[in-house]
Amino acid sequence: MANKRPKPEEIVSKLRQVEVLMGQGMSRLDAIRRALARSVISVDERPDHSPFKS
Repeated sequence: MANKRPKPEEIVSKLRQVEVLMGQGMSRLDAIRRALARSVISVDERPDHSPFKS
């Protein structure tokens, strides 16, 4: 399956999150990691890969 491309609004939102976190004293790399981690769902959390599937 193809990856979903982020919409321009989502990109701007992530850039703003990074800017705010950097303004709070966080390093650029850590701020980027935190902003991206909020939008990524791990394979284990997706319902279709749940080991408890009936």
